[in-house]
Amino acid sequence: MSKMVIRRIGVLSVAKIYGVLMAVCGLIFGVIYGLFAMVFGAAMLSQSTGGSRAAAAGGVIGGLAALVMIPVFYAVAGFIIGALSALLYNAGASIIGGVELELESATPEYIAAPPPPPQWAPNQYSSSEQPR
Repeated sequence: MSKMVIRRIGVLSVAKIYGVLMAVCGLIFGVIYGLFAMVFGAAMLSQSTGGSRAAAAGGVIGGLAALVMIPVFYAVAGFIIGALSALLYNAGASIIGGVELELESATPEYIAAPPPPPQWAPNQYSSSEQPR
């Protein structure tokens, strides 16, 4: 088993990963929230009259906006949090030391490569040595 220490991680790479993961989560939450807002807004719109009709239409428009805005907000927040997390890890790892990992190889011992196949020659056997 070999021990390795993660001394530094790439800030931009962690920020991008966090951003993408949070955008996916935001898309899931945005779709759920947006659909609920649109369904309830449409239900209110069908039963409302006058001034409450504008509020009900706001629910439908708010649901559509949530489908777009929540994933964008989550992606930006995830990018910023990922960058800050990586910066804090790098600062802490330079003072205290990195995270120690103990790794084990999937193949416990070295297996040598097989020898190359023999080369083919057109007249490998002379006329007196031909196999029978």
